[in-house]
Amino acid sequence: MVLSLLISTVLSWIVILLLGVAVLALARQVGVLHMRVAPAGALTTAAGPAVGSSATAIPVTTLDGVKTTVGGHQHGTPLRLLMFVSASCPLCKALIPMAKSFARDERVQLIFIGDDDVAVQREMIAAQGLAGYQFINGPDVGQAYEVAKLPYAVLMDEHGTILSKGLVNSREHLESLVIAHEMGIGSVQDYIGKLKAVVA
Repeated sequence: MVLSLLISTVLSWIVILLLGVAVLALARQVGVLHMRVAPAGALTTAAGPAVGSSATAIPVTTLDGVKTTVGGHQHGTPLRLLMFVSASCPLCKALIPMAKSFARDERVQLIFIGDDDVAVQREMIAAQGLAGYQFINGPDVGQAYEVAKLPYAVLMDEHGTILSKGLVNSREHLESLVIAHEMGIGSVQDYIGKLKAVVA
């Protein structure tokens, strides 16, 4: 009886030690995998003003009738995020709540831009709870930034310098715009390209 108890205790400790080794090995493999998987980022396009350039101030009027400008110098606003959306874009509708949360967490001024019928835009504003945000409706801004696909985002500083831009479809993509700016790179794709060049 005592012998069987001793054997079972020894076997239990051996199993526990083996499990500990397996967990450590698994944790190491997860770390290696994390390092090898490229970060997901907003897909940057070559069209429109380049990252690092100054965005021209475009005079516009919001749907509320307030005259303002998009681009150019805007004192007291460290970061501005232009979100190009459409009521007919399901992905845009899914991304809007994420953009609102992101802007609140990162303390970024969020400006929505679209080009559709005013009634349709007002319906989307009501449905998405965008009453407290600037919403610009018209083709001028989209044409200036050469936006061809949605949802699209442009991050700029208070001087109107474009810090990062690209197609976005998740919170991670939005965060990559700020990360790219903080790392001093044009986009996450640039960062990945540099890593590949170093490895090669």
